[in-house]
Amino acid sequence: MKSYNITLIPGDGIGPELTTATRRVLEATGVKLNWDIVHAGTDVMAEYGTPLPPHVVESIRRNKVALKGPITTPIGSGFRSVNVALRKELELYCCLRPCKSYVGTPTLYNNIDIVIVRENMEDLYAGIEFEKGTPNNARLISFLGEMGAKIKPDSGISIKPISESGSRRIVRFAFEYARNHKRKRVTAVHKANIMKFSDGLFLAVARDVAREYPEIEFEDRIVDNMTMQLVKKPQFFDVLVCPNLYGDIISDLCAGLVGGLGVAPGANLGDTLALFEPTHGSAPKYKGMNKANPMAMMLSGVLMLKWIGETAAAESVENAVAAVIAEGKNVTYDLKPEGQQDRAVGTSQVADAIIDKMNRL
Repeated sequence: MKSYNITLIPGDGIGPELTTATRRVLEATGVKLNWDIVHAGTDVMAEYGTPLPPHVVESIRRNKVALKGPITTPIGSGFRSVNVALRKELELYCCLRPCKSYVGTPTLYNNIDIVIVRENMEDLYAGIEFEKGTPNNARLISFLGEMGAKIKPDSGISIKPISESGSRRIVRFAFEYARNHKRKRVTAVHKANIMKFSDGLFLAVARDVAREYPEIEFEDRIVDNMTMQLVKKPQFFDVLVCPNLYGDIISDLCAGLVGGLGVAPGANLGDTLALFEPTHGSAPKYKGMNKANPMAMMLSGVLMLKWIGETAAAESVENAVAAVIAEGKNVTYDLKPEGQQDRAVGTSQVADAIIDKMNRL
């Protein structure tokens, strides 16, 4: 039997609980997974002086596949996002976020199957910032002033780079994904009517690449209109390709359409490396309470199994998750209808129910 070496990063907050539950489910498929367990995040700061020790990155480079629990990112201060650092360090240029509705989730919508393909390296998330009051900030404001831009001297500044090569790479990924998964339509999301030289470039590249895939319908939507249309008629959309910031926002919106972040998996993909993780945060206030929904991480494990070629095992896990959700008995509070949250089960009990369903199915 073939075996796979997988880097496993438990994360912090609720991460270790979700990781334990997910690991049990994935191992129950019978696929031989050799876990290389390494730690990152707030819990390792004291020991290593960094939330992302070098040996974590080395492990992913060596194994080429990683499964990761959520890691806390401080808001407004502290270290930068470990997630962003991993994407940059490993050139994981594509964030793939499927949003699929399952029967039984507490949502107003059904029959949704949208895949967001988000550029992961550029845009405002490139992290090119100039703090208010610093010499570099002042020099930049002065330079931009000479170019005719009027910027208040007490401004913080972020720069939004969007390249032709980066745009072409992510748009081509979206079309190849659509072709390989028999999808019918790719929609490019942008704000090219205002940001003509950044989003305008993204749109121009998308139109150019689309000509190479005549069998796939192509359209584009301005991002604010896109959000409205997703709420009005989400079933119309198929594959969305987005610059970094819009992709982040829209993927959370789409997760809300299908029942929340508790059922929203994610993958960060490069040419040869892949990191799979749930799209929600680490929810430190729920740490150790056996309360969080592990399904987003389990469904991220489904994406991982597909990536390594274990399609039958992936379908086994997803079918079991869908069956447990449809049954509605062994789910966490976020998947219970209003007024029934007190009948919810915990993280580990969800894993028990899914493993039982896998065996029965």
